Amino acid sequence: MFFLLLATLCSASIALIFKYTESSNTNRLVITSANYFIAFTTSLVMIGAKGLIGKVDWSDSFGREFSRMFSEGGFIFSQYSSLIWGIIIGTLAGGFFFASFIFYQKSVRENGAGLSGAFGKIGILIPMVLSIIFWQEYPSSIQWVGIILAIVSILIVNLSWEAKEKLDVKYLLILLFIFGGLAEFSNKIYQNYALNDYKDVFLFFVFFTAFLISITYTLRRKSVITRRDIFTGFAVGIPNLFSSYFLILALDTLKTSVVFPIYSAGSIVLITIGSFLIFKERIANKNKVAILLTVIALVMINR
Repeated sequence: MFFLLLATLCSASIALIFKYTESSNTNRLVITSANYFIAFTTSLVMIGAKGLIGKVDWSDSFGREFSRMFSEGGFIFSQYSSLIWGIIIGTLAGGFFFASFIFYQKSVRENGAGLSGAFGKIGILIPMVLSIIFWQEYPSSIQWVGIILAIVSILIVNLSWEAKEKLDVKYLLILLFIFGGLAEFSNKIYQNYALNDYKDVFLFFVFFTAFLISITYTLRRKSVITRRDIFTGFAVGIPNLFSSYFLILALDTLKTSVVFPIYSAGSIVLITIGSFLIFKERIANKNKVAILLTVIALVMINR
C-alpha cells in the first residue's frame, strides 16, 4: 500500500503543477514534450546507475520463454527476456499514453472537462476487467464494495447535472476511455511477466516513444517554444515517471482491481485537498462527499 500511496502522490502533483501554471499562457504540447524528455532521460540515468544492461545473459531465448508464458501459470521472464518485454510493451504503451493525451485534449474542447475527465478516469475499468479475465484477480466481497465506492467518487467529482443532461457518447469519449485504460493496463502487462528490476527499461521506452510522437506533433504545429514551458515540462516529468514507477511496484503486491480505483480516486482527493491548501479553493459539497467515499473505500479495500 506504501508504493500505491507514493504513486498517487506523484499523480496528484502533476495536476497541481499544471494548475499552478494554468493562469499563464502556456503551450501544453511543448510542456508535454519536455515532460516526456525529462522522464526518459531520468530513466536512462537510472538504467546506467543500476548497470542493468551489463547483468543480462544474452544467451537466453525470448521466443522460447514467450511460448512458455502462455502455458505456465506465474511464469516470469529471465533478465534478457524482461529487457525485450520492456522494449515491446514500453513502445506500445508510449503510443497509448500519447494517444490518450491527444484524445483528452480534443474531447475537452468538444465535450467539456467534466465528461472527458469522467471517461478518462473510468478507463480504469479496462485493466480491472482484463486482470480478472486473464489472471483471475478477484477481490473479496468487502473489497468489491470499496471498489464501487471509489468509482462512484470519481463520477461524483467529474460529472455535473449539466454534463448529465447533454450526455451523448461520442467517438472521442470512447477513444479516450479505451486508450486511457490501455495505457494503464500496459503497466500491469509488463509487471505480470517481467522482473521488476527491469522496469526502468520499460519506462524508458514508454516515455521515449511518447516523446518522439509528441515532439513530431509539436514541430508540425510549429508551436512557440519558451523556456517557461520547458521548465514546467521538466517539473511535470519527474512525478510522471515515478507515478508509473511506483504503480508497477504496487501492482506487484496488490490486486489490479484494488490498485487502479484507489490510484484514480486517491489522486482526485489529493488534488482537491491540495487545491484547497495551496490555492485556497473552496471544496464543493460534492467533492466533500467524494473524499468521504474514498476514505471509506480505502478502509474497506484494506480489510
